[in-house]
Amino acid sequence: MAFLSDIEIAQACKMKKITEIAKVAGVDEKYLEQYGNYKAKIDYALLKDNESEKDGKLILVTAITPTPAGEGKTTTSVGLADGMRKIGKKAMLALREPSLGPVFGIKGGAAGGGYAQVVPMEDINLHFTGDFHAIGAANNLLAAMLDNHIQQGNALGIDPKQITWKRCVDMNDRQLRNVVDGLGGKAHGVPREYGFDITVASEIMAIFCLASDILDLKAKLGRIIVGYSYDGKPITAHDLKAEGAMAALLKDALKPNLVQTLEGTPALIHGGPFANIAHGCNSITATKMALKLSDYTITEAGFAADLGAEKFLDIKCRLGGLHPNAVVIVATVRALKYHGGVAKADLNQENLEALQAGMPNLLQHVDNIKNVFGLPCVVAINAFPTDTPAELDLVQKKCKELGVNAVLAEHWAKGGEGAIALANEVVRLCEEPNDFRFSYDLDKSIEDKIHDIAHKIYHAKHALLLPNAKKQAEQLEKLGFGNLPICMAKTQYSFSDDPTLLGAPQDFTLNVRNLKVSAGAGFIVALTGDIMTMPGLPKVPAAEKIDVDADGKISGLF
Repeated sequence: MAFLSDIEIAQACKMKKITEIAKVAGVDEKYLEQYGNYKAKIDYALLKDNESEKDGKLILVTAITPTPAGEGKTTTSVGLADGMRKIGKKAMLALREPSLGPVFGIKGGAAGGGYAQVVPMEDINLHFTGDFHAIGAANNLLAAMLDNHIQQGNALGIDPKQITWKRCVDMNDRQLRNVVDGLGGKAHGVPREYGFDITVASEIMAIFCLASDILDLKAKLGRIIVGYSYDGKPITAHDLKAEGAMAALLKDALKPNLVQTLEGTPALIHGGPFANIAHGCNSITATKMALKLSDYTITEAGFAADLGAEKFLDIKCRLGGLHPNAVVIVATVRALKYHGGVAKADLNQENLEALQAGMPNLLQHVDNIKNVFGLPCVVAINAFPTDTPAELDLVQKKCKELGVNAVLAEHWAKGGEGAIALANEVVRLCEEPNDFRFSYDLDKSIEDKIHDIAHKIYHAKHALLLPNAKKQAEQLEKLGFGNLPICMAKTQYSFSDDPTLLGAPQDFTLNVRNLKVSAGAGFIVALTGDIMTMPGLPKVPAAEKIDVDADGKISGLF
């Protein structure tokens, strides 16, 4: 039997006009700005006009530590939203926008998969409504104004050797990690070593997703630190008088994007920071809008629960005043066997011993959500045809021992119908009282907050701040940034900072090599291991298989 690819399934879908989806979501046309027939932006004025409306329930979808076998977090989020509608609930999605870097790199698209997708899939995965281009333009405008200020006399006394602001591009391009610019003589700028970030790692992306409105956005942009003066004073975007023009570039991008699932469930897709090098969550504006418009908002956070979920709970919920009602942890039997030591080529074979060996990864994520953050959760076993009854029974048994249900979810093959059992369990959990709490207190020192995350979430024995990071922590506290939350930049492939340590490693040392303040976003980034803010393409990038025919039909996008 031949299976359709994700893009073939999406292209076969008969989409509803976006005005119909807006009616389903309860969005008056006066708030709607259409981008063709199947996409629209929603004016953020809707939030103010609906301020008195009661919020619905908030469900976070997260996952086990990712593997090459795949987990399907976005697919499960979409399937769950469709499943909620199947059981008569008013549900809405709040998801991130995909980055072009992974689309053309190794991961492919991020619009779900199988019969649990958001559409138009090609548009969402490529340029969509231009939000990321606007973010890149605002980022690079600030960089241009900074370099121009130095060129035009440097009245602020900016030390070129202490510039921290980088330009960005939304593409995996290792060639741009370290460059020298400003060459060619005095008229062409001040020569200095430099580098680029991928757009989704830009502080402006983080600010964009954490801003409550246009004025809050402008205030946060003004607080961005671009470097330091010769006497050690932080230089901000406000000092360069840049925040007004930057906000003007982002004015329309700040409005959430409305699309639909294959089954016509409304979906807000807005913002898209990476969770291994940023906070990994969609915009607060889109999440709050969905909470006003629906009884159940399903959102997701990037990568595994030690990264995306931790940052969603410790950063986004803290800064946005959000209180989640339930958490879904996505796992696959195949991925758990990979954590148990099985090679990717052998994952289709039943192997209870390897599954047993890989289970601690799932169980540690479950334990963190339940006992560190105090939230009820369910494990969604994203079904594969090769899963055996014995393997599924083992996963359910081990989860039951922790007091958590594991539900088989077949949304990839069956759409919302395959997620009904999961939807019913989520509804049940949402009615349970919970004791939501953060994993650390803000009034602790920077080093102690990092220790709390390392010990409680990663199960590390030590969190070692290397000499440079130790010095930076002292400087940041002296500058008044000691009470900010921590955004850990860490490999997504392990609880540790070593991507080869699979499963649930214990008693390791987490090495923090660098700290930097994102004063506009309102957190401190702790860089661990070899994590980089500009990824590279793999040996065979996904871009090699993507094509378009004479009629404009795209193929090879997955």
